Amino acid sequence: MNFMKLAKERYSVRKFTDKKVEQEKLDLILEAGRIAPTGANNQPQKIYVLQSKEALAKINANCKCIFGAQTVLMIVNDRDREWKNPLEPGVSAGVEDVSIVAAHMMLEAWELGIGSCWVNFFSPSAVKKAFDLPQNEEVVLLLPIGYADKLSRPSAMHKKSREMEDMVTVL
Repeated sequence: MNFMKLAKERYSVRKFTDKKVEQEKLDLILEAGRIAPTGANNQPQKIYVLQSKEALAKINANCKCIFGAQTVLMIVNDRDREWKNPLEPGVSAGVEDVSIVAAHMMLEAWELGIGSCWVNFFSPSAVKKAFDLPQNEEVVLLLPIGYADKLSRPSAMHKKSREMEDMVTVL
């Protein structure tokens, strides 16, 4: 599939089947995240693969937007590894880097016939506490992945995009 076709067809899946993602496909999705570009190649991402009954129960108790996925990627920024801008204290690339990683995995998943939904509708501090994550790790997003239910469809907002001239300014 060419990239523009892939990018245009991919949508947020909000209803998954019970079919598990095969390990070989999960490995390819994780590899796409591993090779994603990050600031100074510091690779601050930590990816927790939530698949056990206990982990899924925990994440479902803390987020109502898992949509029945049997695999949830909890993508975390390790603040000790993130690139820090030497020109301005407090400015770092961790969240952006983790977002690039997630986008790579999301698009690889779609190419493999696996849906996903980028989720930020949860309390990061509550999830961090529930999973007893180290102090230096911040939960950035959840990525439920799996096979789309046959009734799954893109939401109406999927087809809406701003006009290029409303979004781009050439200086």
